[in-house]
Amino acid sequence: MSNALTTTPALPERFANPLRQLQSMFALPIVRRSLPMILLVGLVAGTALAWSLLATPEQKILFSGLPDADKASVTQALQAANIGSRVDDGTGALTVDADDYSRARILLAGQGLPKAAPGGYAILDQLPMGVSRAVEGERLRQARESELAKSIEEIDAVGEARVHLAMPESTVFVRDNASPSASVILKLQPGRSLSDSQVSSIVNLVASSVPGLKPDAVTIVDQMGALLTNNTGQDSVAAAGQARIDFQRRIEDKYRAQLAQLLTPLVGAGNFTAEVQADVDLDETQATHERLDPQGVLRAEQGNWTAASDDPAAQPGGIPGALSNTPTPASTVTPAPKPTPTPTPAPGSGASTPGVPTPAATAAPATSPDAAKRAETYARSFELGKEISVTRGVPGSIRRLSVAVLLRDNGKGKPRSAAEIQQITALVQATVGYDTARNDQVTVIARQFAGPPAAEIKRPWYDADWLPVVARNGTAIVIALLVLFMGVRPLVKAILKKREDETDAVRAAIEAVTAGAPVFDEAGEPVRPPVSIEMLDQARGYDQRIGMVRGFTRDNPTRAALAVRDMIKADGS
Repeated sequence: MSNALTTTPALPERFANPLRQLQSMFALPIVRRSLPMILLVGLVAGTALAWSLLATPEQKILFSGLPDADKASVTQALQAANIGSRVDDGTGALTVDADDYSRARILLAGQGLPKAAPGGYAILDQLPMGVSRAVEGERLRQARESELAKSIEEIDAVGEARVHLAMPESTVFVRDNASPSASVILKLQPGRSLSDSQVSSIVNLVASSVPGLKPDAVTIVDQMGALLTNNTGQDSVAAAGQARIDFQRRIEDKYRAQLAQLLTPLVGAGNFTAEVQADVDLDETQATHERLDPQGVLRAEQGNWTAASDDPAAQPGGIPGALSNTPTPASTVTPAPKPTPTPTPAPGSGASTPGVPTPAATAAPATSPDAAKRAETYARSFELGKEISVTRGVPGSIRRLSVAVLLRDNGKGKPRSAAEIQQITALVQATVGYDTARNDQVTVIARQFAGPPAAEIKRPWYDADWLPVVARNGTAIVIALLVLFMGVRPLVKAILKKREDETDAVRAAIEAVTAGAPVFDEAGEPVRPPVSIEMLDQARGYDQRIGMVRGFTRDNPTRAALAVRDMIKADGS
Protein backbone atom coordinates (compact mmCIF):
# COMPACT_ATOMS: atom_id res chain seq x y z
CA MET A 1 0.00 0.00 0.00
CA SER A 2 1.59 3.19 -1.13
CA ASN A 3 0.94 6.57 0.27
CA ALA A 4 0.31 9.18 -2.39
CA LEU A 5 1.25 12.71 -1.62
CA THR A 6 -1.43 15.10 -2.77
CA THR A 7 -0.22 18.59 -3.59
CA THR A 8 -2.29 21.60 -4.37
CA PRO A 9 -1.44 23.01 -7.76
CA ALA A 10 0.12 26.41 -7.54
CA LEU A 11 -1.61 29.40 -9.02
CA PRO A 12 -0.45 30.55 -12.40
CA GLU A 13 2.35 33.04 -12.38
CA ARG A 14 0.16 35.82 -13.67
CA PHE A 15 -2.24 35.43 -10.71
CA ALA A 16 0.37 34.66 -8.04
CA ASN A 17 1.22 38.24 -7.09
CA PRO A 18 -1.31 40.85 -8.26
CA LEU A 19 0.76 43.69 -6.85
CA ARG A 20 3.76 42.62 -8.91
CA GLN A 21 1.54 42.30 -11.95
CA LEU A 22 0.35 45.87 -11.45
CA GLN A 23 3.90 47.11 -11.04
CA SER A 24 4.95 45.33 -14.21
CA MET A 25 1.94 46.77 -16.02
CA PHE A 26 2.80 50.33 -14.90
CA ALA A 27 6.43 49.66 -15.91
CA LEU A 28 5.43 49.23 -19.53
CA PRO A 29 6.58 52.15 -21.67
CA ILE A 30 3.18 52.76 -23.20
CA VAL A 31 1.53 52.87 -19.77
CA ARG A 32 4.25 55.12 -18.38
CA ARG A 33 3.82 57.45 -21.29
CA SER A 34 0.03 57.58 -21.06
CA LEU A 35 -0.11 57.80 -17.24
CA PRO A 36 0.14 61.63 -17.11
CA MET A 37 -2.63 61.87 -19.68
CA ILE A 38 -4.79 59.48 -17.67
CA LEU A 39 -4.25 61.57 -14.55
CA LEU A 40 -5.05 64.71 -16.49
CA VAL A 41 -8.30 63.24 -17.83
CA GLY A 42 -9.22 62.07 -14.31
CA LEU A 43 -8.63 65.53 -12.87
CA VAL A 44 -10.73 67.14 -15.59
CA ALA A 45 -13.52 64.63 -15.01
CA GLY A 46 -13.40 65.21 -11.25
CA THR A 47 -13.50 68.95 -11.81
CA ALA A 48 -16.50 68.60 -14.11
CA LEU A 49 -18.26 66.40 -11.55
CA ALA A 50 -17.59 68.87 -8.73
CA TRP A 51 -18.79 71.72 -10.90
CA SER A 52 -21.99 69.90 -11.79
CA LEU A 53 -22.67 69.09 -8.13
CA LEU A 54 -21.96 72.59 -6.85
CA ALA A 55 -23.18 74.72 -9.73
CA THR A 56 -26.49 72.85 -10.14
CA PRO A 57 -29.22 74.78 -8.27
CA GLU A 58 -31.35 73.15 -5.64
CA GLN A 59 -34.13 71.06 -7.13
CA LYS A 60 -37.73 71.28 -5.95
CA ILE A 61 -40.49 68.79 -6.68
CA LEU A 62 -42.99 70.30 -9.09
CA PHE A 63 -45.33 67.30 -9.46
CA SER A 64 -45.18 63.73 -8.21
CA GLY A 65 -47.10 60.73 -9.44
CA LEU A 66 -48.01 62.19 -12.83
CA PRO A 67 -49.03 59.90 -15.68
CA ASP A 68 -46.56 59.61 -18.52
CA ALA A 69 -48.78 61.60 -20.90
CA ASP A 70 -49.07 64.53 -18.47
CA LYS A 71 -45.37 64.29 -17.69
CA ALA A 72 -44.49 64.61 -21.38
CA SER A 73 -46.85 67.58 -21.82
CA VAL A 74 -45.46 69.37 -18.78
CA THR A 75 -41.85 68.76 -19.84
CA GLN A 76 -42.56 70.08 -23.34
CA ALA A 77 -44.22 73.21 -21.96
CA LEU A 78 -41.29 73.87 -19.63
CA GLN A 79 -38.76 73.42 -22.43
CA ALA A 80 -40.66 75.90 -24.59
CA ALA A 81 -40.38 78.44 -21.75
CA ASN A 82 -36.62 77.76 -21.26
CA ILE A 83 -37.18 76.21 -17.82
CA GLY A 84 -35.01 73.22 -17.05
CA SER A 85 -36.70 70.16 -15.60
CA ARG A 86 -35.61 66.74 -14.47
CA VAL A 87 -37.36 63.44 -13.82
CA ASP A 88 -36.18 61.52 -10.78
CA ASP A 89 -35.43 57.93 -11.74
CA GLY A 90 -36.28 56.60 -8.31
CA THR A 91 -39.58 58.28 -7.52
CA GLY A 92 -40.61 59.52 -10.96
CA ALA A 93 -41.20 63.02 -9.60
CA LEU A 94 -40.78 66.00 -11.90
CA THR A 95 -38.37 68.56 -10.42
CA VAL A 96 -37.26 72.05 -11.44
CA ASP A 97 -34.81 74.58 -10.07
CA ALA A 98 -35.92 76.19 -6.83
CA ASP A 99 -35.57 79.62 -8.46
CA ASP A 100 -37.92 78.64 -11.30
CA TYR A 101 -40.52 76.83 -9.17
CA SER A 102 -43.06 79.67 -8.89
CA ARG A 103 -42.67 80.67 -12.53
CA ALA A 104 -43.19 77.08 -13.65
CA ARG A 105 -46.35 76.68 -11.57
CA ILE A 106 -47.84 79.90 -12.95
CA LEU A 107 -46.94 78.91 -16.52
CA LEU A 108 -48.47 75.44 -16.24
CA ALA A 109 -51.59 76.76 -14.50
CA GLY A 110 -52.12 79.21 -17.36
CA GLN A 111 -51.94 76.35 -19.88
CA GLY A 112 -54.16 74.04 -17.85
CA LEU A 113 -51.42 71.50 -17.16
CA PRO A 114 -51.25 68.86 -15.94
CA LYS A 115 -54.56 67.61 -17.21
CA ALA A 116 -56.40 66.11 -14.27
CA ALA A 117 -57.72 62.61 -14.44
CA PRO A 118 -61.43 62.32 -15.19
CA GLY A 119 -63.40 63.07 -12.04
CA GLY A 120 -66.83 64.11 -10.93
CA TYR A 121 -69.77 62.77 -12.83
CA ALA A 122 -67.49 62.10 -15.82
CA ILE A 123 -66.52 58.88 -14.03
CA LEU A 124 -70.01 57.55 -14.71
CA ASP A 125 -69.42 57.87 -18.46
CA GLN A 126 -66.61 55.31 -18.26
CA LEU A 127 -68.71 52.60 -16.65
CA PRO A 128 -68.69 49.45 -18.77
CA MET A 129 -71.89 47.64 -19.49
CA GLY A 130 -72.95 44.88 -17.16
CA VAL A 131 -71.34 46.11 -13.96
CA SER A 132 -72.88 45.13 -10.66
CA ARG A 133 -75.06 47.34 -8.53
CA ALA A 134 -72.36 47.61 -5.87
CA VAL A 135 -69.85 48.94 -8.41
CA GLU A 136 -72.37 51.48 -9.67
CA GLY A 137 -73.01 52.67 -6.11
CA GLU A 138 -69.29 53.05 -5.42
CA ARG A 139 -68.75 54.98 -8.64
CA LEU A 140 -71.68 57.27 -7.83
CA ARG A 141 -70.27 57.90 -4.37
CA GLN A 142 -66.83 58.61 -5.87
CA ALA A 143 -68.38 61.05 -8.32
CA ARG A 144 -70.14 62.88 -5.49
CA GLU A 145 -66.92 63.07 -3.50
CA SER A 146 -64.93 64.53 -6.39
CA GLU A 147 -67.66 67.05 -7.22
CA LEU A 148 -67.87 68.19 -3.60
CA ALA A 149 -64.07 68.49 -3.45
CA LYS A 150 -64.07 70.70 -6.56
CA SER A 151 -66.79 72.88 -5.09
CA ILE A 152 -64.87 73.32 -1.83
CA GLU A 153 -61.65 74.14 -3.71
CA GLU A 154 -63.38 77.19 -5.20
CA ILE A 155 -62.92 78.93 -1.82
CA ASP A 156 -59.88 81.20 -1.98
CA ALA A 157 -58.25 79.96 1.23
CA VAL A 158 -58.53 76.27 0.22
CA GLY A 159 -55.78 74.82 -1.94
CA GLU A 160 -56.83 71.18 -2.10
CA ALA A 161 -59.77 69.26 -0.68
CA ARG A 162 -60.75 65.63 -0.29
CA VAL A 163 -64.18 64.40 0.72
CA HIS A 164 -65.06 60.97 2.10
CA LEU A 165 -68.70 59.94 2.29
CA ALA A 166 -69.96 57.08 4.40
CA MET A 167 -73.22 56.06 2.76
CA PRO A 168 -74.94 53.10 4.44
CA GLU A 169 -77.12 50.91 2.29
CA SER A 170 -80.81 51.63 2.50
CA THR A 171 -83.02 49.04 4.15
CA VAL A 172 -86.74 48.63 4.68
CA PHE A 173 -86.27 48.01 8.39
CA VAL A 174 -86.50 51.20 10.41
CA ARG A 175 -84.47 49.74 13.25
CA ASP A 176 -81.49 49.05 10.96
CA ASN A 177 -81.43 52.46 9.29
CA ALA A 178 -78.13 54.35 9.73
CA SER A 179 -77.51 57.99 8.98
CA PRO A 180 -74.80 58.96 6.48
CA SER A 181 -71.69 60.86 7.55
CA ALA A 182 -68.92 62.77 5.80
CA SER A 183 -65.33 63.77 6.52
CA VAL A 184 -63.46 66.54 4.71
CA ILE A 185 -59.71 67.19 4.77
CA LEU A 186 -58.52 70.58 3.58
CA LYS A 187 -55.09 71.77 2.51
CA LEU A 188 -55.14 75.52 3.06
CA GLN A 189 -53.10 78.06 1.17
CA PRO A 190 -49.86 79.17 2.89
CA GLY A 191 -50.62 81.80 5.49
CA ARG A 192 -54.40 81.48 5.12
CA SER A 193 -57.02 80.27 7.59
CA LEU A 194 -60.76 79.67 7.59
CA SER A 195 -63.18 81.65 9.71
CA ASP A 196 -66.03 80.06 11.61
CA SER A 197 -68.53 81.25 9.04
CA GLN A 198 -66.53 79.65 6.21
CA VAL A 199 -66.32 76.36 8.11
CA SER A 200 -70.07 76.48 8.67
CA SER A 201 -70.57 77.15 4.96
CA ILE A 202 -68.54 74.06 4.03
CA VAL A 203 -70.49 71.96 6.54
CA ASN A 204 -73.83 73.14 5.15
CA LEU A 205 -72.60 72.63 1.57
CA VAL A 206 -71.68 69.00 2.21
CA ALA A 207 -74.82 68.32 4.28
CA SER A 208 -77.09 69.81 1.62
CA SER A 209 -75.48 67.77 -1.18
CA VAL A 210 -76.08 64.35 0.37
CA PRO A 211 -79.63 63.19 1.10
CA GLY A 212 -80.23 62.48 4.77
CA LEU A 213 -76.89 63.92 5.91
CA LYS A 214 -77.09 66.17 8.97
CA PRO A 215 -74.63 69.01 9.60
CA ASP A 216 -73.64 67.41 12.92
CA ALA A 217 -72.31 64.37 11.01
CA VAL A 218 -69.77 66.40 8.96
CA THR A 219 -66.15 66.57 10.21
CA ILE A 220 -63.57 68.96 8.75
CA VAL A 221 -59.83 68.64 9.36
CA ASP A 222 -56.99 70.76 7.94
CA GLN A 223 -53.57 69.57 6.70
CA MET A 224 -52.08 70.02 10.19
CA GLY A 225 -54.63 67.65 11.74
CA ALA A 226 -56.55 70.42 13.51
CA LEU A 227 -60.29 69.85 13.89
CA LEU A 228 -62.15 72.81 12.40
CA THR A 229 -65.68 71.76 13.25
CA ASN A 230 -67.07 71.83 16.78
CA ASN A 231 -66.96 68.46 18.47
CA THR A 232 -70.40 67.23 19.42
CA GLY A 233 -69.07 65.76 22.64
CA GLN A 234 -67.59 69.03 23.82
CA ASP A 235 -68.92 70.52 27.01
CA SER A 236 -71.56 73.14 26.30
CA VAL A 237 -70.19 75.40 29.02
CA ALA A 238 -66.69 75.29 27.53
CA ALA A 239 -68.09 75.92 24.05
CA ALA A 240 -70.06 78.91 25.31
CA GLY A 241 -66.97 80.27 27.06
CA GLN A 242 -64.91 79.91 23.90
CA ALA A 243 -67.62 81.71 21.93
CA ARG A 244 -67.56 84.58 24.43
CA ILE A 245 -63.77 84.87 24.16
CA ASP A 246 -63.91 84.87 20.37
CA PHE A 247 -66.60 87.55 20.36
CA GLN A 248 -64.60 89.75 22.71
CA ARG A 249 -61.45 89.25 20.62
CA ARG A 250 -63.27 90.30 17.46
CA ILE A 251 -64.48 93.51 19.12
CA GLU A 252 -60.98 94.32 20.37
CA ASP A 253 -59.46 93.63 16.94
CA LYS A 254 -62.02 95.97 15.40
CA TYR A 255 -60.98 98.81 17.70
CA ARG A 256 -57.27 98.11 17.10
CA ALA A 257 -57.79 98.27 13.35
CA GLN A 258 -59.59 101.60 13.71
CA LEU A 259 -56.77 103.00 15.84
CA ALA A 260 -54.13 101.79 13.37
CA GLN A 261 -56.00 103.39 10.49
CA LEU A 262 -56.24 106.65 12.45
CA LEU A 263 -52.70 106.91 13.85
CA THR A 264 -50.67 105.57 10.90
CA PRO A 265 -50.95 108.68 8.71
CA LEU A 266 -50.52 110.90 11.78
CA VAL A 267 -47.42 109.48 13.51
CA GLY A 268 -46.23 106.94 10.92
CA ALA A 269 -46.17 103.16 10.79
CA GLY A 270 -44.16 101.58 13.59
CA ASN A 271 -44.20 104.73 15.71
CA PHE A 272 -47.07 103.65 17.95
CA THR A 273 -48.64 100.64 19.56
CA ALA A 274 -52.23 100.36 20.80
CA GLU A 275 -53.94 97.87 23.06
CA VAL A 276 -57.68 97.62 23.73
CA GLN A 277 -59.42 95.82 26.58
CA ALA A 278 -63.19 95.56 26.15
CA ASP A 279 -65.50 94.41 28.93
CA VAL A 280 -68.35 93.01 26.86
CA ASP A 281 -71.73 92.14 28.33
CA LEU A 282 -72.44 88.73 26.86
CA ASP A 283 -75.34 87.87 29.19
CA GLU A 284 -78.71 87.41 27.52
CA THR A 285 -81.55 88.90 29.59
CA GLN A 286 -85.31 88.58 29.17
CA ALA A 287 -87.92 90.57 31.21
CA THR A 288 -91.73 90.34 31.26
CA HIS A 289 -93.83 93.34 32.47
CA GLU A 290 -97.53 93.13 33.32
CA ARG A 291 -99.71 96.24 34.00
CA LEU A 292 -103.37 96.33 35.15
CA ASP A 293 -105.89 99.06 34.26
CA PRO A 294 -107.59 100.42 37.44
CA GLN A 295 -110.80 101.18 35.54
CA GLY A 296 -112.81 98.11 34.81
CA VAL A 297 -113.88 96.95 31.40
CA LEU A 298 -117.42 95.60 30.90
CA ARG A 299 -117.19 91.99 29.97
CA ALA A 300 -120.86 90.78 30.06
CA GLU A 301 -124.30 92.27 30.77
CA GLN A 302 -127.57 90.46 31.40
CA GLY A 303 -130.97 91.91 32.66
CA ASN A 304 -134.61 92.76 31.99
CA TRP A 305 -136.98 95.70 32.31
CA THR A 306 -140.72 96.15 32.96
CA ALA A 307 -142.90 98.43 30.83
CA ALA A 308 -145.33 100.98 32.39
CA SER A 309 -148.51 99.14 31.32
CA ASP A 310 -150.62 100.44 34.28
CA ASP A 311 -150.85 104.00 32.92
CA PRO A 312 -154.29 104.51 31.33
CA ALA A 313 -153.04 107.23 29.04
CA ALA A 314 -150.71 104.79 27.47
CA GLN A 315 -153.50 102.27 26.71
CA PRO A 316 -154.92 102.34 23.18
CA GLY A 317 -158.64 103.34 22.92
CA GLY A 318 -161.35 104.67 20.63
CA ILE A 319 -163.78 103.28 18.16
CA PRO A 320 -162.23 100.98 15.66
CA GLY A 321 -162.08 102.61 12.30
CA ALA A 322 -160.28 105.33 10.46
CA LEU A 323 -160.06 107.66 13.42
CA SER A 324 -158.44 105.03 15.54
CA ASN A 325 -155.49 104.85 13.16
CA THR A 326 -154.44 108.44 13.76
CA PRO A 327 -151.34 108.95 15.92
CA THR A 328 -151.78 109.96 19.53
CA PRO A 329 -150.80 113.45 20.56
CA ALA A 330 -147.16 113.91 21.72
CA SER A 331 -146.69 113.49 25.45
CA THR A 332 -144.58 115.73 27.55
CA VAL A 333 -141.80 114.09 29.56
CA THR A 334 -140.61 115.60 32.77
CA PRO A 335 -136.79 115.19 33.18
CA ALA A 336 -135.84 112.84 35.98
CA PRO A 337 -133.64 114.08 38.78
CA LYS A 338 -129.88 113.44 38.44
CA PRO A 339 -129.02 110.23 40.28
CA THR A 340 -126.47 110.23 43.02
CA PRO A 341 -123.29 108.31 41.93
CA THR A 342 -122.55 105.12 43.82
CA PRO A 343 -119.14 103.37 44.31
CA THR A 344 -117.91 101.16 41.51
CA PRO A 345 -118.46 97.48 42.28
CA ALA A 346 -115.56 95.12 42.43
CA PRO A 347 -114.63 93.10 39.36
CA GLY A 348 -116.73 90.12 38.83
CA SER A 349 -120.36 89.45 38.36
CA GLY A 350 -122.94 91.32 40.44
CA ALA A 351 -126.56 92.56 40.31
CA SER A 352 -127.19 96.26 40.06
CA THR A 353 -130.08 97.90 41.89
CA PRO A 354 -132.91 99.35 39.84
CA GLY A 355 -132.46 102.95 38.86
CA VAL A 356 -128.84 103.05 40.05
CA PRO A 357 -126.29 103.57 37.24
CA THR A 358 -123.20 101.33 37.00
CA PRO A 359 -119.68 102.35 35.97
CA ALA A 360 -120.30 101.01 32.52
CA ALA A 361 -123.49 103.08 32.33
CA THR A 362 -121.70 106.23 33.38
CA ALA A 363 -119.04 105.60 30.78
CA ALA A 364 -121.68 105.35 28.06
CA PRO A 365 -123.20 108.53 26.59
CA ALA A 366 -126.08 109.92 28.72
CA THR A 367 -129.56 109.08 27.43
CA SER A 368 -132.96 110.36 28.58
CA PRO A 369 -134.94 107.86 30.65
CA ASP A 370 -137.44 105.89 28.68
CA ALA A 371 -141.00 106.66 29.84
CA ALA A 372 -142.14 103.22 28.72
CA LYS A 373 -139.86 101.52 31.29
CA ARG A 374 -141.18 101.26 34.76
CA ALA A 375 -138.37 99.08 36.24
CA GLU A 376 -135.19 97.35 35.05
CA THR A 377 -132.84 94.75 36.49
CA TYR A 378 -129.34 94.06 35.04
CA ALA A 379 -126.41 91.80 35.99
CA ARG A 380 -123.05 93.12 34.70
CA SER A 381 -119.57 91.50 34.82
CA PHE A 382 -116.42 93.67 34.83
CA GLU A 383 -112.76 92.80 34.11
CA LEU A 384 -109.67 94.85 34.85
CA GLY A 385 -107.52 95.85 31.84
CA LYS A 386 -104.14 94.03 31.58
CA GLU A 387 -101.06 94.81 29.43
CA ILE A 388 -98.07 92.39 29.10
CA SER A 389 -94.70 93.47 27.52
CA VAL A 390 -91.66 91.21 26.99
CA THR A 391 -88.18 92.76 26.72
CA ARG A 392 -85.21 90.67 25.54
CA GLY A 393 -81.70 92.11 25.83
CA VAL A 394 -79.34 91.10 23.00
CA PRO A 395 -75.78 90.25 24.26
CA GLY A 396 -72.79 92.15 22.92
CA SER A 397 -73.06 95.55 24.54
CA ILE A 398 -69.89 97.08 25.94
CA ARG A 399 -69.90 97.68 29.66
CA ARG A 400 -66.45 99.25 29.89
CA LEU A 401 -63.65 100.08 27.47
CA SER A 402 -59.94 100.60 28.28
CA VAL A 403 -57.55 101.89 25.61
CA ALA A 404 -53.78 102.38 25.97
CA VAL A 405 -51.72 104.04 23.22
CA LEU A 406 -47.92 104.31 23.38
CA LEU A 407 -46.30 106.82 21.01
CA ARG A 408 -42.67 106.94 19.96
CA ASP A 409 -40.73 110.12 20.66
CA ASN A 410 -39.29 111.75 17.60
CA GLY A 411 -35.77 110.87 18.80
CA LYS A 412 -34.41 114.39 18.28
CA GLY A 413 -34.19 115.23 21.97
CA LYS A 414 -37.51 117.07 21.98
CA PRO A 415 -40.38 115.10 23.49
CA ARG A 416 -43.92 115.38 22.25
CA SER A 417 -45.81 118.35 23.66
CA ALA A 418 -48.76 118.05 26.00
CA ALA A 419 -51.02 119.73 23.46
CA GLU A 420 -50.12 117.11 20.83
CA ILE A 421 -50.77 114.27 23.26
CA GLN A 422 -54.09 115.87 24.23
CA GLN A 423 -55.13 116.11 20.58
CA ILE A 424 -54.23 112.48 19.97
CA THR A 425 -56.14 111.50 23.10
CA ALA A 426 -59.24 113.31 21.84
CA LEU A 427 -58.94 111.55 18.48
CA VAL A 428 -58.61 108.17 20.17
CA GLN A 429 -61.66 108.88 22.34
CA ALA A 430 -63.70 109.82 19.30
CA THR A 431 -62.55 106.71 17.44
CA VAL A 432 -63.46 104.18 20.13
CA GLY A 433 -66.68 105.92 21.18
CA TYR A 434 -65.57 107.12 24.60
CA ASP A 435 -68.44 107.23 27.12
CA THR A 436 -68.04 108.64 30.62
CA ALA A 437 -71.19 106.88 31.81
CA ARG A 438 -69.45 103.53 31.28
CA ASN A 439 -66.29 104.71 33.10
CA ASP A 440 -64.21 104.27 29.94
CA GLN A 441 -60.50 104.93 30.20
CA VAL A 442 -58.15 106.21 27.47
CA THR A 443 -54.43 106.66 28.19
CA VAL A 444 -51.93 108.10 25.69
CA ILE A 445 -48.24 108.50 26.58
CA ALA A 446 -45.06 109.12 24.59
CA ARG A 447 -41.81 107.27 25.30
CA GLN A 448 -38.61 106.34 23.52
CA PHE A 449 -38.82 102.83 22.09
CA ALA A 450 -36.10 100.31 22.93
CA GLY A 451 -35.43 99.12 19.39
CA PRO A 452 -35.22 100.87 16.03
CA PRO A 453 -38.44 101.47 14.13
CA ALA A 454 -39.65 98.75 11.85
CA ALA A 455 -38.92 100.85 8.77
CA GLU A 456 -35.23 101.13 9.69
CA ILE A 457 -34.64 97.41 10.25
CA LYS A 458 -32.60 96.19 7.31
CA ARG A 459 -32.07 92.64 6.29
CA PRO A 460 -28.48 91.50 7.01
CA TRP A 461 -26.28 90.85 4.02
CA TYR A 462 -25.69 87.21 5.00
CA ASP A 463 -29.45 86.61 4.86
CA ALA A 464 -29.88 87.92 1.30
CA ASP A 465 -31.36 85.71 -1.41
CA TRP A 466 -28.44 86.17 -3.78
CA LEU A 467 -25.80 84.99 -1.30
CA PRO A 468 -26.38 81.19 -1.70
CA VAL A 469 -26.18 81.48 -5.49
CA VAL A 470 -22.96 83.49 -5.36
CA ALA A 471 -21.44 81.16 -2.76
CA ARG A 472 -22.32 78.08 -4.79
CA ASN A 473 -20.91 79.43 -8.04
CA GLY A 474 -17.87 80.96 -6.32
CA THR A 475 -17.03 77.65 -4.62
CA ALA A 476 -17.28 75.82 -7.93
CA ILE A 477 -14.98 78.37 -9.61
CA VAL A 478 -12.40 78.17 -6.80
CA ILE A 479 -12.34 74.37 -6.97
CA ALA A 480 -11.91 74.51 -10.73
CA LEU A 481 -9.02 76.97 -10.41
CA LEU A 482 -7.32 74.88 -7.71
CA VAL A 483 -7.55 71.77 -9.86
CA LEU A 484 -6.27 73.69 -12.86
CA PHE A 485 -3.26 75.31 -11.18
CA MET A 486 -2.37 72.56 -8.71
CA GLY A 487 -3.13 69.48 -10.78
CA VAL A 488 -3.41 70.13 -14.49
CA ARG A 489 -0.64 72.70 -14.80
CA PRO A 490 2.11 70.60 -13.10
CA LEU A 491 1.14 67.55 -15.16
CA VAL A 492 1.27 69.50 -18.40
CA LYS A 493 4.66 70.95 -17.46
CA ALA A 494 5.97 67.49 -16.55
CA ILE A 495 4.77 66.03 -19.85
CA LEU A 496 6.30 68.84 -21.85
CA LYS A 497 9.58 68.60 -19.94
CA LYS A 498 9.73 64.84 -20.47
CA ARG A 499 9.17 65.29 -24.18
CA GLU A 500 11.89 67.90 -24.32
CA ASP A 501 14.28 65.58 -22.47
CA GLU A 502 13.47 62.74 -24.85
CA THR A 503 13.97 65.04 -27.81
CA ASP A 504 17.32 66.20 -26.43
CA ALA A 505 18.41 62.62 -25.82
CA VAL A 506 17.40 61.63 -29.34
CA ARG A 507 19.30 64.56 -30.80
CA ALA A 508 22.37 63.72 -28.74
CA ALA A 509 22.22 60.09 -29.87
CA ILE A 510 21.82 61.20 -33.48
CA GLU A 511 24.81 63.44 -33.22
CA ALA A 512 26.80 60.71 -31.50
CA VAL A 513 25.91 58.14 -34.12
CA THR A 514 26.60 60.57 -36.93
CA ALA A 515 29.95 61.74 -35.53
CA GLY A 516 31.02 58.24 -34.47
CA ALA A 517 31.86 59.46 -30.96
CA PRO A 518 31.47 56.79 -28.29
CA VAL A 519 28.79 57.02 -25.65
CA PHE A 520 29.62 55.82 -22.17
CA ASP A 521 27.20 54.24 -19.69
CA GLU A 522 27.07 54.65 -15.90
CA ALA A 523 29.96 52.16 -15.43
CA GLY A 524 32.16 54.15 -17.81
CA GLU A 525 32.13 51.56 -20.60
CA PRO A 526 31.53 52.72 -24.15
CA VAL A 527 28.19 51.68 -25.61
CA ARG A 528 26.48 52.27 -28.86
CA PRO A 529 23.21 54.13 -28.55
CA PRO A 530 20.30 52.31 -30.13
CA VAL A 531 18.62 53.88 -33.14
CA SER A 532 14.83 54.16 -33.02
CA ILE A 533 12.14 55.23 -35.47
CA GLU A 534 11.89 58.62 -33.70
CA MET A 535 15.59 59.19 -34.36
CA LEU A 536 15.03 58.46 -38.03
CA ASP A 537 12.17 60.98 -38.17
CA GLN A 538 14.19 63.68 -36.45
CA ALA A 539 17.34 63.23 -38.53
CA ARG A 540 18.48 66.33 -40.38
CA GLY A 541 20.20 66.27 -43.68
CA TYR A 542 21.05 63.43 -46.04
CA ASP A 543 24.23 62.33 -44.32
CA GLN A 544 22.60 62.20 -40.95
CA ARG A 545 19.68 60.17 -42.28
CA ILE A 546 22.13 57.71 -43.94
CA GLY A 547 23.95 57.27 -40.65
CA MET A 548 20.67 56.69 -38.81
CA VAL A 549 19.64 54.04 -41.35
CA ARG A 550 22.96 52.22 -40.91
CA GLY A 551 22.62 52.30 -37.16
CA PHE A 552 18.97 51.12 -37.30
CA THR A 553 19.95 48.28 -39.65
CA ARG A 554 22.77 47.28 -37.30
CA ASP A 555 20.52 47.38 -34.21
CA ASN A 556 17.41 45.91 -35.84
CA PRO A 557 18.48 43.48 -38.57
CA THR A 558 15.18 41.65 -38.60
CA ARG A 559 13.12 44.74 -39.17
CA ALA A 560 15.59 45.94 -41.76
CA ALA A 561 15.31 42.63 -43.65
CA LEU A 562 11.53 42.85 -43.58
CA ALA A 563 11.67 46.40 -44.86
CA VAL A 564 13.98 45.36 -47.75
CA ARG A 565 11.65 42.47 -48.60
CA ASP A 566 8.68 44.78 -48.73
CA MET A 567 10.59 47.19 -50.97
CA ILE A 568 11.53 44.33 -53.37
CA LYS A 569 7.94 43.14 -53.52
CA ALA A 570 6.76 46.67 -54.17
CA ASP A 571 9.28 47.06 -57.06
CA GLY A 572 8.38 43.68 -58.54
CA SER A 573 4.72 44.40 -58.55
